[in-house]
Amino acid sequence: MNTLTLIYDPLEEQTVHEKILPAFRHLTIEPVAYSLSKKTIVPDCSFITYLSDEMLSEIVMLAADKNCTISLLPHPLMKEARQGFGIAANLVQAIEDIENAEKSIKADLLICNGRPVFNKVVIGDSLSLISGSVAQNSLVSALEKISRLFKKQQKYIPQAFSITADNKPQLKTAALGIIAVLHGKSNLLSRQLLKDSYINDGRMHSLILAPKSMPQLVRFYIKSVFDNDKASKLPSFIGHIKAKAMTIESAAPIDYAQDNYLMCAKGIELLVLEDAFNIIPGRHLLVEAQAGEPTEVFRVNRLPKGEAYLQELVAKPLPWVYHASTDEFRDLFITLRENARATSPFLTLMVLSTMLATLGLFSNSSPVIIGAMILAPLMAPIISMSMGVLRQERKLIYGSAKTIGLGLLLSYLAAIFLTLIMPLQTMNSEIISRIRPNLLDLGVAIFSGVAGAYAHARKEVAKTLAGVAIAVALVPPLSVSGIGIGWGEWEVFSGALLLFTTNLTGIILAGSCTFMILGFSPFHLARKGLIISLFVVIMISFPLGFGFFKMVRENNVMRSLNNHKVEDITVREVSVVRGGNPMLLNVRLVSPNAINEADLEKVKESISSKVGREVQLEITVSMER
Repeated sequence: MNTLTLIYDPLEEQTVHEKILPAFRHLTIEPVAYSLSKKTIVPDCSFITYLSDEMLSEIVMLAADKNCTISLLPHPLMKEARQGFGIAANLVQAIEDIENAEKSIKADLLICNGRPVFNKVVIGDSLSLISGSVAQNSLVSALEKISRLFKKQQKYIPQAFSITADNKPQLKTAALGIIAVLHGKSNLLSRQLLKDSYINDGRMHSLILAPKSMPQLVRFYIKSVFDNDKASKLPSFIGHIKAKAMTIESAAPIDYAQDNYLMCAKGIELLVLEDAFNIIPGRHLLVEAQAGEPTEVFRVNRLPKGEAYLQELVAKPLPWVYHASTDEFRDLFITLRENARATSPFLTLMVLSTMLATLGLFSNSSPVIIGAMILAPLMAPIISMSMGVLRQERKLIYGSAKTIGLGLLLSYLAAIFLTLIMPLQTMNSEIISRIRPNLLDLGVAIFSGVAGAYAHARKEVAKTLAGVAIAVALVPPLSVSGIGIGWGEWEVFSGALLLFTTNLTGIILAGSCTFMILGFSPFHLARKGLIISLFVVIMISFPLGFGFFKMVRENNVMRSLNNHKVEDITVREVSVVRGGNPMLLNVRLVSPNAINEADLEKVKESISSKVGREVQLEITVSMER
């Protein structure tokens, strides 16, 4: 029968003799007190421990790199090692695992500032922020987390860190905290967030929690409620480094917890000792016979970077309004400055789209007009202007205004030219619909501005810009306005110009607000531009409001008169041709009998009484038989 040494805590000697030794049936156990155990740890030895985490730390360091085989029993104060190595909490079950084990496995050891780590190293408040959402994805848990964010927002202050991992370039970032674990097969948090993680792959994992704003955490909690995929990918604000060694430094002292022991240091050095010892794995430790070749991971591309940007984040409570990074600024501004230039392709497309829209308007063809909307490039410089207004970038404002103005001039010339040579002067439905703008058109412009700004800021949704162009329809009212000039019709020109101005100002205001919410400008810088844009939109809203309420009144008239009966005559298909006094209505009268002059007068008087004003009627008569 095999004989194994049991290194035990002297304070638990009674438990050893009364419970542990009698429980071993297939092994002969020789108990040795912790204070006398150092001499028993020699190369190629095998032993069992019944020690606290603190005592076990010293024993493990003595056994490291000696090809020792270690079995662990669940001491009341061995909580971290029990979780890290998957040891059963029940003493009898742990003994069964040791006696039934076919063989030991190689195990790495994570060292933090010279001390072994059995479970995790937690820097800052990272674990408490995300572990609950991983452990249970209930709606109640998410709401509790969000409530805590509102209450403790002032305590969530990012700290600047300089991180060096293996041969990678130094990473300077700002994070709320960092979690380091040797593997992800026993820890609940890392098991659900880390893949391809083993106790003997020669690498550790570090999760860097670096949200740039509070809403990122809120979205993470809400998403966790509906995300049932236990192997889901890491949130975008969490960086992941898988390496053999890592150094973490900061200008301020670093407060951290190593296996729940609170510590403080100027820097933290993490190192993995490969195949430090052999271990009899616990029943809760998921292992593979062979871990395979170690693979390094350096997923930090979404973390905050850039000296100026980090200065905005560090030592301040995490903001509720997201601030865009330097890289995001650079990429977007390159695009917006390019869009603000009056290039030959832009001017050519403006002329072609206007001519196409004008022909579509004359032919009363919606598909042709939609094609012109997609072809028109006018949305791009308007979005550039919204950013210029937001950040008070005069060069961007002037460049965009020049491009828009030149595009409008060429469009007007093209529309007027086609109108003058066109032998048609008929107000069809497509033209009429664009000379009576109202507040609904302003709403369309605002939401289109939001969508346009968002699509420019997020490359992954840029393909939706065609849909935005169709929704806001900038070129058709511009073409109608040019048609009004060609016809010499002030009502057509002014109505269409008001619609175009509504779209233009609505997009600029909404685009500016969207860029501000996305973090491309602080409010104190954006205040002046937003106030000016808002003032212009409010001024435009007055005639739009008049048009909207006029439309509501006309709709009420049509609804109240539809199916209105005057004796045996039914009024149907009511439409308002012209408002004012008298109001001109187009109606269809349906009757089983012939309708004479007297009947028409009765209908007119009844309608006038119901509407409450004098009316004129354009009447179509239908007979029911």
